[in-house]
Amino acid sequence: MDYTKLKGRPPFPIETIGVAVAFSPRLEDLLGESYRLATAFNAQLIVFHIGERNRSKEAKLDEAFRNLGIDEKKTRVIWNNGNPVTTLLELCKLNAVDLLVVGALRKENVLRFYLGSVARKISRRAKCSVLLLTAPAKNGSKFRKLMVNGLENPKTEHTIRTALYFAKQTGGKELIVAMESQQAEFAMSVATDTTAIEASRIKKEFGEHERNKIHQLVHELSKDDQINITDKPLNGKPGFAIRQYAESKKADLLVLNSPDQKYGLMDRIFTHDMEYVLENLPGNVLIVHSRISH
Repeated sequence: MDYTKLKGRPPFPIETIGVAVAFSPRLEDLLGESYRLATAFNAQLIVFHIGERNRSKEAKLDEAFRNLGIDEKKTRVIWNNGNPVTTLLELCKLNAVDLLVVGALRKENVLRFYLGSVARKISRRAKCSVLLLTAPAKNGSKFRKLMVNGLENPKTEHTIRTALYFAKQTGGKELIVAMESQQAEFAMSVATDTTAIEASRIKKEFGEHERNKIHQLVHELSKDDQINITDKPLNGKPGFAIRQYAESKKADLLVLNSPDQKYGLMDRIFTHDMEYVLENLPGNVLIVHSRISH
């Protein structure tokens, strides 16, 4: 396959959904969730298993399909061996997957987090959007309240629009755009000899600039439909603040930009932001990868 065809592909509409299964006790929950999403998005469902293929696994998968009412003729199953992360991500590229569904624990122990679990490694390296489900449900989760990052980043507009698209397709009712203040960028803009008064003025101007851009986008998006869209300024460390806020508001889904691949200074800052979320997931998390060059 010519992978260059994936470049510039927008994050939605979602036409192909992949799900990674490991024959854990959550197999039917994860399959059921993915099947409901594929139905909602009118997308093709591809089931991936990286590991040995044997009769026992085939029988379990057949049973799960029957129990969930999944039409096998409309679903592809791909078995493969290799490193779970690299093989799965390569298969996603090969099959032009738009959204990969993965089961994830809300919190890893310290050693596992820093070494990287499969779900978290996929989140950092995927070339498609990734949905981390912490509590997949056989009959499908309710995504009524969504929260999306409003960071100043070229990807953010695509991420907000994708969050709105996801909400529309899954029965969402509320979308909150959380505008985290860029404390690190603000700190860089203030020289060491800046007076307190000047620093206060710069901080005020910087915050207003950020808020105005997101306000305009929110105003544009909120004109046309049934979903209540609001924005909310957040103070604190980016990533950490939105994680805390998502927990406090009991958001059904937190939507974030994907990490950038070329690690400039701002990229490192953003990657650090997402690490706050990955270390302790507030619930279901959608990481949007737009594939759009900036």
